[in-house]
Amino acid sequence: MTTTLLKVENLDVYYGAIHALHGVSLEVQEGEIATLIGANGAGKSTTLRAVSGMVRPKSGSVVYKNESIAGLKPHNLVARGVAHAPEGRGIFPALTVRENLELGAYLRRDRDGIDADIQRGFTLFPRLKERERQTAGTLSGGEQQMLAIARALMARPKLLLLDEPSLGLAPQIVALIFRILREINAQGMTILLVEQNAHLALGIAARGYVLETGKVVMSGTGKELLASPAVRKAYLGE
Repeated sequence: MTTTLLKVENLDVYYGAIHALHGVSLEVQEGEIATLIGANGAGKSTTLRAVSGMVRPKSGSVVYKNESIAGLKPHNLVARGVAHAPEGRGIFPALTVRENLELGAYLRRDRDGIDADIQRGFTLFPRLKERERQTAGTLSGGEQQMLAIARALMARPKLLLLDEPSLGLAPQIVALIFRILREINAQGMTILLVEQNAHLALGIAARGYVLETGKVVMSGTGKELLASPAVRKAYLGE
C-alpha cells in the first residue's frame, strides 16, 4: 500500500502583486519520483520553494508526513527530512567540494555517519572524489550539479526537491545525472523533480503534473503524460 509523503492543496503564492501560483494541488507518494513540467515561468520552481519554506504561501496547505509544514523555516524542514537542491545549484564556490558536503550535514552530529555519507556521495559521483580538495567554483557546470545533489543527500532526507538538474548541461552529463536519480530512488529516496526536459522527466517519473501560468492543467502517470498528444505537442516538440 502506498503512503502519501507530501500533499499540497490549493496553494496560492504571491510575489508582491504578482499572483505566481493559483490553487496548485499535487501529491507525492513515498518512494516514487514525481515531476513538475512546464514552460519557463509556469510556477514550477515557486512550487518547490513553497514546499521547502523558501517562500510563504498566501493560502493553501502543505502537508508532509501528515503534518502541516506551510510557513515553517527551511532549516526546520531540513531537520524533518526535506532537502532542496535549487535551480542554479547554490553551491558555496569558495569552499572545497568536501567542505560543501560537510555543510550539507550541518544539522547532524554523527561523525562516522557523515564520513560514510561523504564516501557514498563519492561512490555515486566519482568525479567529486577526484576533486575533493578543489574549490567548488572551479568545477564544471555538470560537476557543480553533482555536488548540489550529493550535498542535499548529506542531510539524509526522506524527500529530495530537485530543481532543473539538467539545465545547461551536456547530454552525456544529463544522462549520468538521471541514471543516478534512478539509482537513489531505487534505494528508497522520494524525489519531487522540476525539469524542463519533459521527455527525460516523464521517462523516470511515476507521476507528473503539467503547470501553465501557475496552475496545474494536467496530471497523470509519467507514461500517460508521455502519451498525451497535448503534452507531446507542447513539451516534446511533436
